Amino acid sequence: MRHLVATAAAVFVALLAGCGAGDSTVSKTPDASTSTAAPAPATALPAPSRTSAAPSTAADPCAVNLAAPEIAKTVSELPRDPRSGQAWSPEPMAGTYNECAQLSAVIIRANTNAENPNTRAVLFHLGKFIPTGVPDTYGFNGIDQSASTGDTVALVYSNGTPGLESVVKFRWNGAGVELIGNTPG
Repeated sequence: MRHLVATAAAVFVALLAGCGAGDSTVSKTPDASTSTAAPAPATALPAPSRTSAAPSTAADPCAVNLAAPEIAKTVSELPRDPRSGQAWSPEPMAGTYNECAQLSAVIIRANTNAENPNTRAVLFHLGKFIPTGVPDTYGFNGIDQSASTGDTVALVYSNGTPGLESVVKFRWNGAGVELIGNTPG
């Protein structure tokens, strides 16, 4: 009996809430449908949010953009991770990618569910992938933003133990990438 009373009360409350919401919607609906301006903002609302993201990168191509199509394209064309045999995840873990930097980088990981997936840095010159002439960049899992500049990228290797981090700097020398420093973190 107690269960029946509780169910009836819940149905009654739902009906009252439904009536209130329905009345409110009905009273607003005629105004929205008779006005030609109301449907336009509904369609225009998603467009500005999409457009607002595009102009920020279009307005400033020199801003860091880890969602740049060039990153996903490059990552999809890389050879598979040698340890897991898996492709690389197109979503960078970290990065400085921008179209204006002499040297920028993104850190990616193998697209695997392994506890510690392989990682690597992918280097770019003026927003274009540098496919050859780059020192080995496997194992790096971060970027030291404070030590990176427009022509230098400071890649970080950390196994999570404080004091055992390593920072390796790479620089664009005008013709290619060169290793310029290896320092403890």
